[in-house]
Amino acid sequence: MADLIAQGKLPEHRWRRPLPVGEPIVLGRSAGLWAVPWDKHISRRHAELVWDGRRLQVKKFPEAKNPIFFHGRQAAECRVLPEEHFVIGQTSFLLVDQPWSWAGEGGSPIYEHQYSYPDLASVQFRNPDSRLEVLSRLPEVLAESVSDEDMCVRLVSMLLAGLPHAEAAAVAVLKASAAPQDFSGHGKGLAGSEKFSGTHELCQLERPSEQGLQGAGPFSETAGWIQGLYWDQRVASSGPFRPSQRLILESAQRGQTVVHLWGPVGGGTERSYTNLGQYDWAFCTPILPEGLPPWVIYLAGRFPTPGFPAEPSPPAELREDMKWTELVASMVGSLRRMRRLERHQAVLSQFFSPLVLKNLGSEEPDRFLSPQESEVSVLFCDLRGFSRHSEEQAENLRELLDRVSQALGVMTRHILDQGGVVGDYQGDAALGFWGWPVRWKDMIERTCRAALAIRAEFFTAAQDPQSPLAGFQMGIGIAAGRAVAGRIGPPEQAKVTVFGPVVNLAARLESMTKIFHTPILLDPAMVEAVRQKVPRSVARVRRVAVVRPYGMEMPLEVAELLPPADQYPQLSDEQIALYEAGLDAFLAGRWSQAYQYLHQLPADDQVADFLTAFITQHNRMPPPQWNGVISLQTK
Repeated sequence: MADLIAQGKLPEHRWRRPLPVGEPIVLGRSAGLWAVPWDKHISRRHAELVWDGRRLQVKKFPEAKNPIFFHGRQAAECRVLPEEHFVIGQTSFLLVDQPWSWAGEGGSPIYEHQYSYPDLASVQFRNPDSRLEVLSRLPEVLAESVSDEDMCVRLVSMLLAGLPHAEAAAVAVLKASAAPQDFSGHGKGLAGSEKFSGTHELCQLERPSEQGLQGAGPFSETAGWIQGLYWDQRVASSGPFRPSQRLILESAQRGQTVVHLWGPVGGGTERSYTNLGQYDWAFCTPILPEGLPPWVIYLAGRFPTPGFPAEPSPPAELREDMKWTELVASMVGSLRRMRRLERHQAVLSQFFSPLVLKNLGSEEPDRFLSPQESEVSVLFCDLRGFSRHSEEQAENLRELLDRVSQALGVMTRHILDQGGVVGDYQGDAALGFWGWPVRWKDMIERTCRAALAIRAEFFTAAQDPQSPLAGFQMGIGIAAGRAVAGRIGPPEQAKVTVFGPVVNLAARLESMTKIFHTPILLDPAMVEAVRQKVPRSVARVRRVAVVRPYGMEMPLEVAELLPPADQYPQLSDEQIALYEAGLDAFLAGRWSQAYQYLHQLPADDQVADFLTAFITQHNRMPPPQWNGVISLQTK
């Protein structure tokens, strides 16, 4: 498989990525996996690359500003063979077809050391500034990765930049299910909970062939444990890369850094390891975050001076490199755990409101989500005009779905902004509630603010024909009372929502908004709470009528929630008082007086029109045994 190596001005401005055969690749400064973010001379989308198995076709995009140089000349399009390169800006791109394979029998080490982190803690860095500089950039560079594969590639580049003695670097990705049973006689395996943490060991090895250490069985059986390898060499022409899979698995098994040293056998000078002749040492450091596939950092290089060290132990500079790599492994492990948590939260946020997620993180889930009775306020918001639009856009349902999703987004955003929980979506309707998991002292005011904000945004959208919400209206029903909140439903598929008569009442009130031609209706408990707890600078209330909802026995006085006078001057406080005086006369059977009050209200007050029409239909005379209750014939 061919690789493309990008190298900028600085050592850390580098990556090596395998080229897929026949798949077009976009190369650019912000091109995802193939991004070259360090070079401002490279356009956001600069060139398209296609590897056909023999050569790499490079084609510059018309919008790219700077030229591509190939063989010293500008080229809008070129075909690159292995060992050739092209240049964009200050970055060179080298095509290599350099194979790699696992080290065989000749790769067996003469000496092996194992180090736990405490063993390396006492090692002093002789040049800490340069090492800390690379470490300080590591979180930012890796956090920008678009995938685990991209993170591995970036990590390899950072390792070569931070370890001047290393000639080759790799990250091996092991399968999450890998659990070699006592591969080396220590530890509990990758799936175990304990790591080998004794003091460092030095053991001179016999020259085993393909056997695992201490007779653990044929080494070839472990090949399936390594899922992927991402690697690079400081010098691309330094020959094939032949890492030791036994060293990788030994480090992962023990859960600590393991170093292999190669040297002359029996005091002679002839090398006995032709397969790894270009390297004097290699060490591995594992990254074993719980619940994630294990990674192992693999580094190999030469001793600073020719020949094997006088003492069969790693020299000081190699111990410094191992300590630095331990720090890198710790940071990468933390970053991987953080990314996993972010991914989980991103998934959960689609199903749980932020308030629920926040409490889930601090309490035991089963206890927290268990249903419990609470005083709640429930807001049920439904979309108007959906049926008509679905008929008109029957041939373009995706566009209609996008518009409905945006409408639901408006409802959701304002419910969440006021600390509410979205309990359910029912087609083009949303259910929000307050009172669980947080018992807000101002939950009634929060509910009013959310409802009025939804009303205002839909009203504004109705004025703009280009708005995706144009043509839609909404109706909101709000009720307050006792309910059960938490995990509701069977074990197979439950919801975090609210349950009880108050929910049904909110939905019924929402349906009544169509009858009274008002955006928001309240039940009596909510009306009383609003009058007591919500300033008129936030919301106002107007009693509407006493009704017997369809299918219900008990009458109900419903009221309208209105914005404050400065935000809704169409209906002043005096006019609200005038309507309620007319309502009192209507309820008492003084319909002529009620009719006179209602006719003094603005002509576009549709709520007043409902009572006026009802009086007119009965010739301004209350029916016999009138009790003030209007029986609704529809939901």
